[in-house]
Amino acid sequence: MRYRNIYVAASSQHVGKTTSTLGLVSNYLHKDINVGYCKPVGQKFLRDTLVDKDTLLFADLINFDIKPEHHSPVVLPSSTVTDLIKHPDDNDFERRILNAKKHLNDTHELTIYEGTGHPGVGSVAGLSNARVAKLLDAGVIMIVEGGIGSTIDMLHMCTSLFREEKVPLIGVIINKVRTDKLEKVREYLTIWLERQGIPLLGIMPYDERLAYPLMSTVAASIKATVEFHDHKLDNRVENMLAGSLVDVKELKTFQNLLLIASIRTINRAIKKVRSFSELKGVKDCPLSGVIVTGVGDLDAESLDYIKENQLPLLRTNLDTYGAVLKISRIEVKINRHTPWKVNRAIELIKSNVDLDSVLESSKL
Repeated sequence: MRYRNIYVAASSQHVGKTTSTLGLVSNYLHKDINVGYCKPVGQKFLRDTLVDKDTLLFADLINFDIKPEHHSPVVLPSSTVTDLIKHPDDNDFERRILNAKKHLNDTHELTIYEGTGHPGVGSVAGLSNARVAKLLDAGVIMIVEGGIGSTIDMLHMCTSLFREEKVPLIGVIINKVRTDKLEKVREYLTIWLERQGIPLLGIMPYDERLAYPLMSTVAASIKATVEFHDHKLDNRVENMLAGSLVDVKELKTFQNLLLIASIRTINRAIKKVRSFSELKGVKDCPLSGVIVTGVGDLDAESLDYIKENQLPLLRTNLDTYGAVLKISRIEVKINRHTPWKVNRAIELIKSNVDLDSVLESSKL
């Protein structure tokens, strides 16, 4: 059976577009539907492949050989913006997108396209999300972050671009809703969406596990150098211990912790972690990694602990407060190095989104 293309858009960055697209693609694959994927307009690309970085994640999932002209036909790095304004007709972007669409339509029953940023992104090239969805003859699923008033305001603004282009809206997925607010959000958004004639496809609870960064992401955020065990930069970080005075007894969990301390207090902090581990009978090291601020050397006992547990040791020019602030502001995206997030994204979509309704509305 052939289905109408689906375009996954979002109200802004970091709302859950890639996570939702991943869940949709995987769940439809498990329904034995021949699903294709494409990121028609990307912004961040890998230099060795010249494709948007999200495409690699889906290539692993669906097991396809990446062809930029089919799976990532247009990439708009920021350096091209001024050229696009001065020479708006010196490109073949629409032709590339239409060629990708033809190939994917010919080879798949259903193709799911992942949008870029908020609905207006790409407008400088005449390729807003709404314009691209129209070129692809796709129905749109809008992802928006959970709330009530702010969510309604954002939805009204973001869907207007698609209405202007006369692109059909399949429905809305509300993402990252606090569990204690789920039913209230469901009640009031259902009322508002029904008045607009927009289907509510699902409400997904906020899952803090999807927000855990990797040590590699942490290192990049603080421009750190790695002194030991760079092969462990895929360690996940669930919480931070800052300085030697933090009360480890107050921690909700005692695993995957990032220890951040100045060179003056790092040795004392490591001793505290070791002694508390022994007191609790914790056999495995509770740390994901160690960040040291300031200039100086760790003592031999601390270095032995780091080497013994193969902890990545990072050094940064920031002070402890600055490092904590930078890390706390990290926006985490799902990627190939976070398989637990991939599995959780698939599970969340399966459990909370009306997948059959999406298919039904996409039948040709």
